[in-house]
Amino acid sequence: MIAEHAIPSHEAAQAPDPMGPQPFRVIKVKEEIAGCTTLTVEPENDEAKKLCFFQPGQFHMIYVFGQGEIPISISGDPSHPQQLVFTIMGVGTVSRALTKLKAGDMVGLRGPFGNTWPVEKGAGKDVMLIAGGLGLAPLRPTIYSILARRELYSRVMLLYGSRRPENILFQEQLDLWNKRMEMNVGITVDSADKKWDGNVGVVTELINDTSFSPTRTIAMICGPEVMMRFSAHALMDRGMSPKNIYVSMERNMKCAVGQCGRCQYGQYFMCKDGPVFSFEQVEQLYKVREV
Repeated sequence: MIAEHAIPSHEAAQAPDPMGPQPFRVIKVKEEIAGCTTLTVEPENDEAKKLCFFQPGQFHMIYVFGQGEIPISISGDPSHPQQLVFTIMGVGTVSRALTKLKAGDMVGLRGPFGNTWPVEKGAGKDVMLIAGGLGLAPLRPTIYSILARRELYSRVMLLYGSRRPENILFQEQLDLWNKRMEMNVGITVDSADKKWDGNVGVVTELINDTSFSPTRTIAMICGPEVMMRFSAHALMDRGMSPKNIYVSMERNMKCAVGQCGRCQYGQYFMCKDGPVFSFEQVEQLYKVREV
């Protein structure tokens, strides 16, 4: 017997499919540094337009037709929902295919997925953003959001570490943000030649050289796990609570809806519970090598 309030089959068929990619067209391609490309894409239909509304820290699954699908964090401005921006380093089959796309090419998108950076929690406090390498890309939407409502925050600090000067991401924007004095930007590199007159060393050295109040600061960290772990401990050594330190975790994702289990991290699933966690949540998991 069919239940009295069952949804008619023709209506059920119209329900959005979280596993079905929506069509997006590449409208702009920009090489940021060697091997790293920023793609700007636009939706091709009304259903795809719904995917353009996101919060800082979220990601999409991007499908390259004939190649496969991978998760990519959004690196664009949340206040411009007419398009989406992704910054991609070509390191695997799908990511390399993405970096070779040209304007006019099509991709499939699912999302947005995941939780967000605690931008609102930073209101009235000092905000410290710490990035390593490509980790600056997932933090960029947070920077856009904070600067759009700059009056809500006290000091805003961006500490960024890169391998070499030529690997610095978004160099022009970093210079502009620092020049406008809307936030303090500190940059360091692991190694450099004599032409570089900036800091040389790991990003934790910037933390140690930065003056901040540990009780009124919130920190958001994105980069390699070892960099995030050392940065979090450097902050805690200065008196910050792990509750106010946030990290963005990466794991291999396939479904992005918590079904395949590929992104499990201890008791968490990156696609549903993350990728953003307070360091208090994951500190013990960092100590387990198998996780």
